[in-house]
Amino acid sequence: MTEETKTQRAAVLHGPKDLRVEDRPVPAPGPGEVLVRIAAVGLCGSDLHYYAHGENGPNVLRTPTVLGHEPSGVVVAAGPGAEHHTTGTPVAVEPAHPCGRCALCRAGRYNLCPRGTCFGSPPTDGALTEYLVVPEGFVHPLPASMDVRHGALIEPLAVAVHAVRRSGLVPGDRVLVTGAGPIGLLVLQVAIASGAASVTVSDVADARLRHAAELGAETVGAAELTPDPARATALADPEGFDIALDCSGNGGALVGAIRALRPGGTAVVVGNPSAPVTELPLAWMQRQEMSLVTAFRYAGDFPAAIALAGTGRIRLGPLVTASFPLDRADTALTTALTDRSQLKVLVEPGRAPDSGARQPGSAAQRSDSGARQEETARG
Repeated sequence: MTEETKTQRAAVLHGPKDLRVEDRPVPAPGPGEVLVRIAAVGLCGSDLHYYAHGENGPNVLRTPTVLGHEPSGVVVAAGPGAEHHTTGTPVAVEPAHPCGRCALCRAGRYNLCPRGTCFGSPPTDGALTEYLVVPEGFVHPLPASMDVRHGALIEPLAVAVHAVRRSGLVPGDRVLVTGAGPIGLLVLQVAIASGAASVTVSDVADARLRHAAELGAETVGAAELTPDPARATALADPEGFDIALDCSGNGGALVGAIRALRPGGTAVVVGNPSAPVTELPLAWMQRQEMSLVTAFRYAGDFPAAIALAGTGRIRLGPLVTASFPLDRADTALTTALTDRSQLKVLVEPGRAPDSGARQPGSAAQRSDSGARQEETARG
């Protein structure tokens, strides 16, 4: 960044499907902060909800807000006291910032902080902009071998790492993942890297199952996991899965995943349920002492996510199926919202305006699914 750089472009959401690229001042980093030039921002379900409806769950857009909470970029300046990141360092940005003072934060569970904020969650501006000020403790250096744009997938990878940790997976476990969207495909890879003996992925879309198979999964159609009403009270199969992670956000898929567990197995809710209330077979689960675990965002999981990606054990590039410059952010959001062949759509603020879309993934790497893409619980 030069001294002459005083303004930047930002994609500002004023209301449902009313996204405007505007000029804003380049912010100056304060004490303990760094300024990051944004290279790429991944779009996820919460961005799509805000864009389409002006709300995401209980949070409602009331003032114009910059979306985006999956950014990567390069450190270009540091404020007073920020001494741990050299200018020019490529980084992934952790977007959720806790208060750091409450009992939950002090216990290390800062993802549950009731007073925290998150980039791109109104009214907090996010990363669909050229420059972003970030607290120094929430930027994480990327390996030199990693494409900085792929660093935008570290945030969803951290979600996957946290979910697998919450599952209690130990080497040799048999794992089921329901939902083969970006989070499900990352959970699949983290489970394999964590020593799972096998990982089976279920989805309603054959193309997404093919993609999961390319990443090392066994696959099964979602219909094959639909519980048999005639066996609703039968005991679970002792040869069932040890762990099931539901990344679909579909209540029926969650129940099917639970029914596929062995006695004493663990089910993890990763995808944000599409309905506020989901019917679960609690009496049946209690009889077999099954565990139900939920996962929300991440807490200290970015370093592990970066380490896994840096070793090549997690493949991020194949999940990127399209990217757009900032001036086409509305097209990027519309594409992610309506084109179910997409996995992860990126916005690249540093690309030249009107440079068109890139589609890095092949047709075989993209799904023809018409199913709802899962949205993770980031708030």
